[in-house]
Amino acid sequence: MNKFILFSVFSILTFNVMAQKKIVQTAGRDQLGEFAPKFAELNDDVLFGEVWSRTDQLGLRDRSLVTITSLISQGITDHSLVFHLQSAKKNGITRTEIAEIITHIGFYAGWPKAWAAFNLAKNVWAEDTAGEDAKAAFQREMIFPIGEPNTAYARYFTGNSYLAPISRDQVNISNVTFEPGCRNNWHIHKASKGGGQMLIGVAGRGWYQEEGKPAVEILPGTVIHIPAGVKHWHGAAADSWFAHLAFEVAGENTSNVWLEPVTDEEYDKLPKD
Repeated sequence: MNKFILFSVFSILTFNVMAQKKIVQTAGRDQLGEFAPKFAELNDDVLFGEVWSRTDQLGLRDRSLVTITSLISQGITDHSLVFHLQSAKKNGITRTEIAEIITHIGFYAGWPKAWAAFNLAKNVWAEDTAGEDAKAAFQREMIFPIGEPNTAYARYFTGNSYLAPISRDQVNISNVTFEPGCRNNWHIHKASKGGGQMLIGVAGRGWYQEEGKPAVEILPGTVIHIPAGVKHWHGAAADSWFAHLAFEVAGENTSNVWLEPVTDEEYDKLPKD
């Protein structure tokens, strides 16, 4: 595993980041496999299988940003742009961000190109309009801010999350907000002495689960103590926004190891009510 020094959603920690899965693409072979087999091979195996898969060099979110900027700048607003807009959304670019991105592109690439791109983007992010209303309603439920999209660490989350630093003096405290169904990957807080983490439910309903144990529901006021060395994950219920305060527990030689995502199969086993 490669070691990076990153500012995590909870504190400044050292991460051992597992290698990203190779992207599997079949569109080339599906559409052009018989007519242009070499082109199909280059598209599926090289462009996506190699270039897009080098996420240790440039993350998927940034690659989406570069790609949609390039396509819009060239005036390419066909199904290929729709595909990459959909990928950009999947890779963590929000409705607010794509609106700002296309607006910025318009000043450099041309206003008509921006208009054409907006006509496609508003359909891709259409459902997020209701999401913004739900987000605003959830903010009114709690005293702490939702914060900004947690885009820097989207690779470690399934779904969209938000981060609001509450304190960086004496104790690192962050308010972490999860959209419905959002959860972080399995991970372990390591320390040679002390360490670990504490969570306090702030609003909504969420889950905490340690490996090999039943999931524990988190409601406002629920306190979760996470010892160092325990593999676990936490996030929102499928039908509820969720926020918790995250406290870093002081320790020696602390680090955080991000592991595999919580699969849909694992998540769907959680109680629905």
